[in-house]
Amino acid sequence: MSDFHTDFWGYYISAIALAGIFWCGWLLMSQRRIKSAPADASGAVADTGHVWDEDLRELNNPLPRWWMWMYLLTCIFSVGYLLLYPGLGKFQGWLGWSSTGALVEQQARLREQVQPVYARFENMDIPAIASDAQGQEIGQRLFLNNCAQCHGSDARGSKGFPNLADGDWLYGSSPETIYETIAKGRHGVMPPFSEQLDARAIADVAQYVRSLSGLAADPIKAARGRSDFRSTCAACHGVDGKGNQMLGAPNLTDGVWLYGSSAATIAEAITKGRDNQMPAHEHLFTPQQIRLLTAYVWGLTRPGETPR
Repeated sequence: MSDFHTDFWGYYISAIALAGIFWCGWLLMSQRRIKSAPADASGAVADTGHVWDEDLRELNNPLPRWWMWMYLLTCIFSVGYLLLYPGLGKFQGWLGWSSTGALVEQQARLREQVQPVYARFENMDIPAIASDAQGQEIGQRLFLNNCAQCHGSDARGSKGFPNLADGDWLYGSSPETIYETIAKGRHGVMPPFSEQLDARAIADVAQYVRSLSGLAADPIKAARGRSDFRSTCAACHGVDGKGNQMLGAPNLTDGVWLYGSSAATIAEAITKGRDNQMPAHEHLFTPQQIRLLTAYVWGLTRPGETPR
């Protein structure tokens, strides 16, 4: 109900729910007052006149008492449930229960149960955890359960999702930077340049960008695109195209491409821009879990690193 901007829908849903329950009770009591037809001298009960499949007759018997009480108790239970638990608009119920609160309590109990497992790593630095077999195993499981959906089970990413195993880092590869990325998330924005550059200039810049990483490019277009690149793109990517980790601006000379290296794909990025976001996970993981994840990700490109 918190998604609604007004109270109207809360009252609307509450009215429908309560009206449905009371209508069921009224229907039962109104039909209970209708007397059934008496049996004839032979004991046969009169039917209602409804016949199906030639010989299947609907008899005019009264409702069984057990069924009537079960039906009535169901209505009473429904009202009681809506008074105790959420279900009537914004009314949270007398017990104050919520699915969010239940989840928080469950997560707290789980964290308390697994705390002894993480306690062993509290005084270890990230490189030491990355060299610890148990630490890497725990980190891998955390990664597979929470990060593989975007970065892949092998951490090699996919289109639009960075490869974490190639040694190429937008913001830096230090343990502190990786920890910050996991905890706080990242929001990388490349603005569109369709108003600053016309179609021809965008095509020229795309060719120049391809030439920076040694890809096949039209030399004439690349030469023209160089000046536009330096006046428009160098502020973030640098005059030499090597990027800026302080801004998260990618290196355009290393042959690593998040969306692809075709001229059309590069031109699309220049024209429409890019808007990538990695969500923050500090609300999902404990600091100990983030450290283990950091060690696992950091260790992906340092298999032979020894602890400091």
